[in-house]
Amino acid sequence: MHNRFIIAGGGTGGHIFPAVAIANAIKYKVPTAEILFIGAVGKMEMEKVPQAGYEIKGLDIAGFNRSSLLKNISLPWKLIKSFIQVRTIFAQFKPTAVIGVGGYSTFPVLRYAQSKGIPTFIHEANSFAGKSNILLGKKATKIFVGSQGMEKFFPKENVLVSGNPVRSSIENNYLTRKDALAHFKLDESKTTVLAVGGSLGAASINNALMAHLSEFEKNNIQLIWQTGKTNASVFQQAAASFKNVWVGEFITQMEYGYAAADIVISRAGAMAVTELSVLGKAAILVPFPFAAEDHQTANAMQLVNNGAALLVKDSDAKDQLVQTVIELSSKPMEQENMKGQIRKMALRNAADFVANQILESLS
Repeated sequence: MHNRFIIAGGGTGGHIFPAVAIANAIKYKVPTAEILFIGAVGKMEMEKVPQAGYEIKGLDIAGFNRSSLLKNISLPWKLIKSFIQVRTIFAQFKPTAVIGVGGYSTFPVLRYAQSKGIPTFIHEANSFAGKSNILLGKKATKIFVGSQGMEKFFPKENVLVSGNPVRSSIENNYLTRKDALAHFKLDESKTTVLAVGGSLGAASINNALMAHLSEFEKNNIQLIWQTGKTNASVFQQAAASFKNVWVGEFITQMEYGYAAADIVISRAGAMAVTELSVLGKAAILVPFPFAAEDHQTANAMQLVNNGAALLVKDSDAKDQLVQTVIELSSKPMEQENMKGQIRKMALRNAADFVANQILESLS
């Protein structure tokens, strides 16, 4: 059988990196497979996917804007236009199967594939499924999920718990803490905190850190601070005089950040939670409260309820986040307990599992 796959989705690294991991796993198992990505014009997948070595086509589509109803006036036209674009792409590429990973482009691509009887596969990373995936799941061949209990969203007989595919550079991270700290020019003898908030940055985390940078120094704690793009220069200037702080807009090789860290401050997107679990990191999570269906809080609570992480509400971050970090840094036994619990929740080799299941379904 000639294997031609379309992978649709994107918008955030939490969708893009698992998609690339699945593509890589398919190519490893079937080197002759042809893979085409479909994303949304102007979104980060249009840059990240080609960097990973794959071709991508962009749709002129946007999601529903919850903050301004006026901005949704053009949405019906964009949806119609995207279906026309999808039809053209399918006619040219003739896919054997279509895989959706979430993001604006997933719905029109998988809906069109299902209307043509082409096998469709969904990967739902979050512990609270998005509305589009719930609709698409009714006709999907198989639905891969990142955690248990997702039968309440999808047909039970088609659900497979795969975990979330993780970048190979992170899942197979053999860096030592010493080498990773040397990469950031930091001291091996000090407790090190990694703070990440996504490619655009997390305002609540960044503002909390900026307001309390001196507390890290007072408590002999080092900080590796990925600020994201938004207001990056402001945060870099604030941290410039602190020798115990590495600050940058983006950490290209995140495996160094994870290897260096004793404690991680992070949002609670599905991929962030998965990476922390796979690597066994003591984590303080600050869920983004405006994520669809508040899924980040749901993701975080799965860990918190198992003693695998701490949670600080976004609205409390400025007053409580750094104090929580300082308290946890003084409790090495609690850190070790959290690491042990979060490792128990890790599902490894998800990309291989998903690829195998898709290929078996098509054979």
